Amino acid sequence: MKAVVYDSAKNFTVREIPTPTPQPGEVLIKTELAGVCGTDLHIHEGHFLAEFPLIPGHEMVGIVSALGEGVTQFKVGERVTVNPVVSCGDCEFCREGKPILCHNRKGLGTNWPGSFAEYMIATQDLVFKVEGLTVDQAVFAEPAACAMHGAQMLGIKPGSSALIFGAGPTGQLLAQLVAKGGAASVVVAGSSQFKLDTAKKLGADATYLMDRANVKKTFEDLKALRPSGFDIVIEATGSTEVAEICVPLTRSGGTMMVYGVTESHETFAINAFDVFHREITIKGSFAEIDTFPATIAALSSGRLQTAGIITHRFKLDEYGKALETLRSDKTAHKVVIEFN
Repeated sequence: MKAVVYDSAKNFTVREIPTPTPQPGEVLIKTELAGVCGTDLHIHEGHFLAEFPLIPGHEMVGIVSALGEGVTQFKVGERVTVNPVVSCGDCEFCREGKPILCHNRKGLGTNWPGSFAEYMIATQDLVFKVEGLTVDQAVFAEPAACAMHGAQMLGIKPGSSALIFGAGPTGQLLAQLVAKGGAASVVVAGSSQFKLDTAKKLGADATYLMDRANVKKTFEDLKALRPSGFDIVIEATGSTEVAEICVPLTRSGGTMMVYGVTESHETFAINAFDVFHREITIKGSFAEIDTFPATIAALSSGRLQTAGIITHRFKLDEYGKALETLRSDKTAHKVVIEFN
């Protein structure tokens, strides 16, 4: 089979390697569509806990091609997706029922072979049926599951106001889930008008076109829009400059969530007295681990929409071009790799 193989950070080739054989309890999946996300850019640079050599890719949809011994809940020919996050089941957090905080957490496409390959292997507990969804819908299962985890972490109160920084695929999904979770108004702030137009079509109540180079103006404009602040403010851009204005834009008693991926060494400042005096809650939301069933249900029911988010499609041989498009093309929203 053909796959993207990194021998080390920044050093990859698209080459032929042996097609894996499913072992007991495993499922072999023929990849149909795989999403490229910002995390893949971090992995390319050798960050985000990446271990090499590696086949990257953690957002996918495909067809069951073969079953290992003991696999009974799937059939060859069924369309499925894969949860790429694996917990150890034995550390203190796993034993406490908090596997997302697992000390030994690993991931397909980060530590083990992922979906930028014609075939991939996953243990049956990580595989989920997506019959009834199109490939363009099902490829969003993983990022939408991450957004679902974030929405669950917020514990949204009916009637809340929300501000989401970031109009990328994650921001689009979060905006919908926050609104469906009970928020009375959702504002999406982003630096690309066409992404904000998509957010509006997918249900955002209002949008704000921000200038990343002038965060002060962004703060002033949004403060003027809602002087008392927003009950929920989500930082989903990965920008520490944007993160620094989130607490000041949070309503007293409200919650600021760090969702965007930064480098491990990056920090941002907060006013400790402000957090203390106004009883602000600051939360983090990392990936997902148990929200695939709820996410697939939301996609299947139509409560979660993905129409218009995919903008660029590439073949596996064009993986390098796909990465560069995601990194630097201002017209790119969701980038995917097609296998058919």
